[in-house]
Amino acid sequence: MILDSNDICDLEKAKWLLENPGFAAKLTDFFGTPIEKSFAMLPETWKDKVGVITHSALSKAVATAVNTLNNQPCIKSSNMLHKIAVGVTGGVGGFFGLAGLTIELPISTTIMLRSIVDIARSEGELITSTEAQLACMEVFAFGGRTDIDDNHESAYFAARAALASSLAKATEYIAEKGLVEGSPALVRFIIQISERFSIQVSEKVVSQAIPAIGAAAGAIINTLFIDHFQDMARGHFTVRRLERKYGNEMVKSTYQILEPSKDIWRK
Repeated sequence: MILDSNDICDLEKAKWLLENPGFAAKLTDFFGTPIEKSFAMLPETWKDKVGVITHSALSKAVATAVNTLNNQPCIKSSNMLHKIAVGVTGGVGGFFGLAGLTIELPISTTIMLRSIVDIARSEGELITSTEAQLACMEVFAFGGRTDIDDNHESAYFAARAALASSLAKATEYIAEKGLVEGSPALVRFIIQISERFSIQVSEKVVSQAIPAIGAAAGAIINTLFIDHFQDMARGHFTVRRLERKYGNEMVKSTYQILEPSKDIWRK
């Protein structure tokens, strides 16, 4: 089976979104300063704190996000509405700086996850299913710098493979222990996701810690943040939609040989 021309175009767009520079690069382009050089500005305890907050935020956000949307697939997603909402929370967070992180980050994470769920639904996912909800959380793991990213395979499929392995191990553990399917697996999976999500949250926190950033720039950072994850979600759920139609291997092999350019958006 060969993908038709429209689906190849969609897959090219998905690859462009998924393989483009990540959130740190977007921040660097906007502010003109490499984010990595600003990590020293944060308190020594920031890393542990960010990890705890992101894990807690992800654990609670998925149910809230799904429960505020109906389960009717293929409805156009409301990207701009979510950008405005998360921009407002970023503005408040930027005003209070690092002190407001514990309040702002869970709210922003829930809004972003709701946007991801909304995009998933627009690509035909049944958002009340456990599989779709796990796929929504996977989006937070895409676009970050990790050791699993591999020059011999796309960063996107490398990340998916690592996350699938993590979920498989959690499922095996539940089966061995005779536990009830569901919550324990989700918790263990969230731990894996939050480890990668924390990297990108750290980049956001560093940016908001730069002197004279203020509330306005906090709103801009959050808008860039959600824009990044909306791109990751659109690419991810486009790939999943095509996998349902053509099968995983056909889509993956086609994805690997595509070399999209900016001109793809003119098609």
